[in-house]
Amino acid sequence: MTDRFDPAASDRRWQERWEAEESFRADSASPKPKSYVLEMFPYPSGRIHMGHVRNYTMGDVLARYRRMQGMEVLHPMGWDAFGMPAENAAMERKVHPGDWTRANIATMRDQLKRIGFALDWSRELATCEPDYYGHEQALFLDLFAAGLVTRKESEVNWDPVDMTVLANEQVIDGRGWRSGALVERRKLSQWFLKITDFAEELLDGLGSLDQWPDKVRLMQENWIGKSRGLQFRFRLADNSGDIEVFTTRPDTIFGASFVAISPGHPIAEALAAARPDVAEFVAKARAGGTSAAEIETAEKLGFDTGIEVVHPLDSGWRLPVWIANFVLMDYGTGALFGVPAHDERDHDFATKYRLPIRRVVAGDMAAASDPVTAAETGHGVAVNSRFLDGLASAEAAAEVIRRAETAGWGEGKTQYRLRDWGVSRQRYWGTPIPIIHCEACGAVPVPRDQLPVVLPEDVSFDVPGNPLDRHDGWRLVPCPSCRAPARRETDTLDTFVDSSWYFIRFASQPKDQPFDRAEAEQWLPVGQYIGGVEHAILHLLYARFWTRALERIGRLGVAEPFKGLFTQGMVTHETYRAGDGSWLSPTEVRRDGDDWVHIESGAPVTSGRVEKMSKSKRNTVDPEPILARYGADAVRWFMLSDSPPERDLEWSIGGIEGAARFVQRVWRLVQATGSGNGEDLALRRKLHRTIVAVGEAIEGLQFNKSVAALYELTSAIEKAGPSADRDAAVHTLVRLVAPMAPHLAEEAWAALGEPGMVVDAEWPEHDHALLVENEVTVAVQVNGKLRDTLTAPRGAAREDLQAMALGSDKIARLLDGGTPRKVIVVPDRLVNIVL
Repeated sequence: MTDRFDPAASDRRWQERWEAEESFRADSASPKPKSYVLEMFPYPSGRIHMGHVRNYTMGDVLARYRRMQGMEVLHPMGWDAFGMPAENAAMERKVHPGDWTRANIATMRDQLKRIGFALDWSRELATCEPDYYGHEQALFLDLFAAGLVTRKESEVNWDPVDMTVLANEQVIDGRGWRSGALVERRKLSQWFLKITDFAEELLDGLGSLDQWPDKVRLMQENWIGKSRGLQFRFRLADNSGDIEVFTTRPDTIFGASFVAISPGHPIAEALAAARPDVAEFVAKARAGGTSAAEIETAEKLGFDTGIEVVHPLDSGWRLPVWIANFVLMDYGTGALFGVPAHDERDHDFATKYRLPIRRVVAGDMAAASDPVTAAETGHGVAVNSRFLDGLASAEAAAEVIRRAETAGWGEGKTQYRLRDWGVSRQRYWGTPIPIIHCEACGAVPVPRDQLPVVLPEDVSFDVPGNPLDRHDGWRLVPCPSCRAPARRETDTLDTFVDSSWYFIRFASQPKDQPFDRAEAEQWLPVGQYIGGVEHAILHLLYARFWTRALERIGRLGVAEPFKGLFTQGMVTHETYRAGDGSWLSPTEVRRDGDDWVHIESGAPVTSGRVEKMSKSKRNTVDPEPILARYGADAVRWFMLSDSPPERDLEWSIGGIEGAARFVQRVWRLVQATGSGNGEDLALRRKLHRTIVAVGEAIEGLQFNKSVAALYELTSAIEKAGPSADRDAAVHTLVRLVAPMAPHLAEEAWAALGEPGMVVDAEWPEHDHALLVENEVTVAVQVNGKLRDTLTAPRGAAREDLQAMALGSDKIARLLDGGTPRKVIVVPDRLVNIVL
């Protein structure tokens, strides 16, 4: 046994041993209880970063712990490998997206193995491979046959740089989430998954997810956006038709001052076809994106059509019809009525175009006659509303709905903010949509025996746009139904489709179908899912929908994909900027006294905020040199130790050095075993309390608490004298650190002469009797001042505690042969001697 633990040799030795013995290969046929632990799989961008390391270390600790508890653990790894970055790399570097992606996968796989994660690599998958996306195409056709896929024309967010459609969630502050380009609004024919059919199910299902963070459930609830209101019609004043609107505030109907329609509304399109001034405005209005955030922040623009509608509760009341850039056809009916006094957007619009602003709701501090200087969106009492006056907002809304339904001009209705999921993307590097378009037959599914529809390799990215549109050899095919000339769908699927079912494919991987239902259901739902909160809406909601859709069509008997969800904090680092404003990496700077300087030039450097590690700000830390110097266990230990896992962790070289010192402390304890005899009851109690504390902390994903408990136990062992209990504590300590520092634990297990590998050992059991503290510390006071303490059996009698106190040497000297006037005893706590 060497004096110092050698992480470089140990890491390599045990990683090779685990791989040779397939230690982490999950057996679906095992009779053991199943445990499925999964971290959100990474995009293969080139190299892993410390954020990856933290995320996967957390899952790895839980997976190893579950295995030591006697469970059959599924802990797989794969690659979310389609998407625009690969196409961007193809254009920039003149390489094929597949070559770039697969090279990155190879690099990142080696890096993950270098950290010693307990992953079942036999189930590795990459979404860019035909043996994955071919099964995805089959599932798409299953949903198509079930009526859960539709094609329709809609207004979409168009990224003019990436030249593809973006979901609303992929538009950040009006810009594409990857390109950063200002998003435009376009009308395209798109494929949609009918997630709105599941709106109520998805909402109700949140109640069963009691192992999810409350904030994530609330975010999904708000995104689904269930609301009860009134859908009704404004009759056009010339009796040529009507305009249908929906409102969640029918109580404000007498505050209406205009009707606004979308630039895509049939009335707007008819006017645009006949009038150049309307066409010009519609084109300008469509320049912006369709995301809710952009619509709320963009300048409100309107065009007065000259058309009027009749108020449904007053035939003599006319309202002007405006085309407005903040109304979308895909939201509600594509039209709304404006109540400027009680809606911020309507107030901005009415103020800009000098439209009436009428108060119809009075709150606690407002009267009917008070002017409205800003939108008052709260509820209150109806005013200036004729027969509604004096009614509370809810009562007024109910009365308007009642009258609308009685008179036949509207009906109460429940609506959802959730829109159908547009999955068409105008790009090459994605799953081909398995549809063929025929002039005679329409949209025809690709026959099952022709799946997978494989992406062609011979494509060029020299011209902007989707190269599949230009690849006639791939695109032009006969119709499967009538054999007439037809064309393939050249749009590919949104990559969030790829990640909406990968966890099922991990659980079951037959060659002839996407998954075997019986095998998949042995593992599902995922017991613990770990990933960033940034996926609270996009990925998690889509995965919930996909699972429920498969359940509805009979492919799966599971409704919710993830039983437990944990959203970890980010790994952060200080940022640095050179004099010209360019970002510098931590490896390019050094501290000079209280200042930072550029290593190469010696020029002063400005240190900035501690922020999430990102390639754009170059404040990432490459794990490779850290692993080479300190070893995998020190990196893992630091990732778990310095901060609660749900909070951000600031990278610190001091922290990693402290973790490396702890590894050596444990190794020294291992070296010192074997010479003890006798008992150490206090250490034994500490050990068994630590067994419980570490297990409970891992179960609760409070890894920093498990680390703290192990620090305390290590210190207690170091302070204890030689004994059999000390040796036993070291043997148990090795098992307790095994999920977090597995290479050290394996090396120590072998050095201690234990059989097999610690990865196959059982989690230590605690002795409940040793958790009960049978001794207490009793304070001894003289005239109210603390003079001594006693260690006494818990529950000792008053007279025994009094005798022990009076027999104390310290107290005897204070009494000096005298007799106390009074002795007050509080059992298990206090003896107060009054002289």
